[in-house]
Amino acid sequence: MIDHVIITVNSFERSVEFYTRAFEPLGIKMNMDFEGENGHPALKGFGNGKTVFFWLKEGKSSPAGVHIGLIAEGHKQVDTFYEAAMEAGAKTIHAPRIFTEYYPGYYAAWVTDPDGYELELVHKS
Repeated sequence: MIDHVIITVNSFERSVEFYTRAFEPLGIKMNMDFEGENGHPALKGFGNGKTVFFWLKEGKSSPAGVHIGLIAEGHKQVDTFYEAAMEAGAKTIHAPRIFTEYYPGYYAAWVTDPDGYELELVHKS
């Protein structure tokens, strides 16, 4: 089980704007602004109102080999996430579709954020 993910981004301002817009259809919002102290970096935290699980740390991004998969409630949520991410500046890896190579009920979209991190939203039925 994963409790949280932290990714390093080149710009807090740009990435907070991107993730705020891309995550809006999922009900995920930035709800914690952690001021770093005693050697701990400052962080921007996103969550669902119950917990904060997706964090941004400002620095030199290193997206190679990182893939973040999130669960969708249905096909429509995959579609609205994709549209919101694209409007926020994402680049398409795969537009929303069924990936029969995984199995017949795997509906997903893949994008990259402004730093090149892969985001996938998937509905498995």
